[in-house]
Amino acid sequence: MPVLAPQADRSQDARIGAPAWREEVQAMVRTSHILTDRCGQEAVAMWQPKDTVLDPNLAHHLGRAAYIQPWRFRVEMLKGGGTVEKPPPGEGVTLWKSKMKPPAWYARLPLPLHRQALALQTAEMVLAHARGARLTAARLGRAQHQINGRVLQLLRQREVTDHRLSEVRKGLLINQQSVKLRGYRPKSEKVPDKADSMLTWEKEELKSMKRKMERDMEKSEVLLKTLASCRDTLAFCFKERLQVVDLMNQPLDKVLEQAGRRSWVNLSRASTPRTQGQKTPPPDPVGTYTPACAAALNEAKRLLVESKDTLVEMAKNEADVGKQHLQISDRVCASLGQKARETLELKERLNMTLGLMRGTIHRCTKYNQEMHTTCGLIKGPLWKGHLETGEKLDRPLVRMYQRHVGTQLPEAARLAQGTDRVQRHITHVEKNLDELLAKHRSLTRGLNCKNVGLEVDHSVVRLRLRQRHPRVCYEQAQRLVKCWDRSSPPPPPPRSKSSADP
Repeated sequence: MPVLAPQADRSQDARIGAPAWREEVQAMVRTSHILTDRCGQEAVAMWQPKDTVLDPNLAHHLGRAAYIQPWRFRVEMLKGGGTVEKPPPGEGVTLWKSKMKPPAWYARLPLPLHRQALALQTAEMVLAHARGARLTAARLGRAQHQINGRVLQLLRQREVTDHRLSEVRKGLLINQQSVKLRGYRPKSEKVPDKADSMLTWEKEELKSMKRKMERDMEKSEVLLKTLASCRDTLAFCFKERLQVVDLMNQPLDKVLEQAGRRSWVNLSRASTPRTQGQKTPPPDPVGTYTPACAAALNEAKRLLVESKDTLVEMAKNEADVGKQHLQISDRVCASLGQKARETLELKERLNMTLGLMRGTIHRCTKYNQEMHTTCGLIKGPLWKGHLETGEKLDRPLVRMYQRHVGTQLPEAARLAQGTDRVQRHITHVEKNLDELLAKHRSLTRGLNCKNVGLEVDHSVVRLRLRQRHPRVCYEQAQRLVKCWDRSSPPPPPPRSKSSADP
C-alpha cells in the first residue's frame, strides 16, 4: 500500500521545474475548479426555482435560515390570552410535525415521468374544464328554470290583472248605462243632485284605476318580453355548455349541491356574505364561464329581483283596485237608493196632497152646483105664466099699495141684488175650482214624474247590482250598451190612475 511521503521543505531555488510550466498547471487547476463549481451550481439550479438561489455574499447557513423563515408556522394571540400556531397562507405542502409549510416545487426541466405527468395534467385539465362546464350548465339550467317559473307567475298575475281591468271597464260601461237610464227621467226630475255627482265621481275614479291597470299591463308586457329574451339566451348558453358534458351521467342538481353555494341554487336569493364551497370563477372568454354566460346570469338575477318587485306591486294594485271599485260601487248604489227613498217620500206626500185636494174639489163642485140651483131658485121661472100668485107684482094688493107716490116695493131691487151677489159668489167659486183643477193636474204630473223617477232609480240600482256580478263578463255589458239607440227618444211616462181628473 503506497505511503504518502511528507512534503519536503523545498525552497524556490531548490525547484527544478520551470516556473512557466508550474503556472500553467496551476492555471489549469484553477480553471477546473471554476468549471466544476459552475457546472454544479447550474445542475442544482435546473431543479430549483429561481428564488431559491442564495446570495453568494452571505454565509450559507445564514442564507438558508433566511430562506426557510417564511415557511415556519406563525404564532397568533387569542382573545383569552392564549396562543395558536397557524401555517402561512398560500400554496404548498403543510408539514405539521416540523411546523413548516414549504412552497410548491417547480422544476425547470422535464422530469423522467414527464410524459405521464403531462397526460395526468391533460386529464386533470379536461376534467376541470368538464366540471366547470357542468357547473356552469347547471347554473344556467337552474336560472332558466327559475326564469320559466317567474314567467308563469307573471302570466298568472297578468290574467288576474286583466280580469280586474275588464271589471273596471265593465264598471265604466255600467256607469254609462246608469247615466243613460237616468236620462229617461222627466225634465222635472233631471235637476242635478248628489247622485249625478256620485256618478261623475265614479267615472273619474274608474278612469284613474283603468289607467293604473293599463300601466301595470304595459310594464308587465315589457318585462315578460325581457324575461323571454333572457330565457332564450340562457337556453342557448345552456345547450352550448352541454356539449362538453354529454358523456357525464351525474345529474346537474347534484352538481349544484356539491358546489356548496346556496345562492347558485336559487338566483333570486342574495349571495351569502361568507363564501361556502366553490367560488364563482371569473369570466374567461376561452374558459367554461364565458362573459356571455356571466352576462346572462347577471341579467337573470336582475330580472328575477325586478320581476319580484313588479309582481308584488301588481298584486297590491290589483287588490287595492278591487277593494276601491267595490267601495265606489256601493257608495253610488247607496246614493241612488237614498235618492229613491227621498223620491218615494215626496211621492207619498204628493199622493196625500192629491187626496186632500180631490176631496176639496169634490166639495167645491157640489157647492157650486148647489149655488147654481140657489141662483136659479132666486131668479125664478123664465116665463111669467109659471109665477105663483103671491109672486106677481100686478096682484091687487100691490096695485093698491102703489097708488101713492113713493110707495114702490123693494122686492124687485132686493131680488136683483141677491141674484147678483149669488152670481158673484158662483164666479168666485168657479175661479177657485179652476185653480184647484190646474193645481191638481200639476200635482198629478209631478206624481207621475216622481213615479217615473222612482222606477228609473230602482232600475239603475237593479242594473248595477246585476251587471257587477262576477259571472257577467265585459262583452255582455258591452252588448247591452250597443243595443241602446241614442237617437230614439225616451218613452213617455205611464199615466197612473190617480192622474184622472175628478
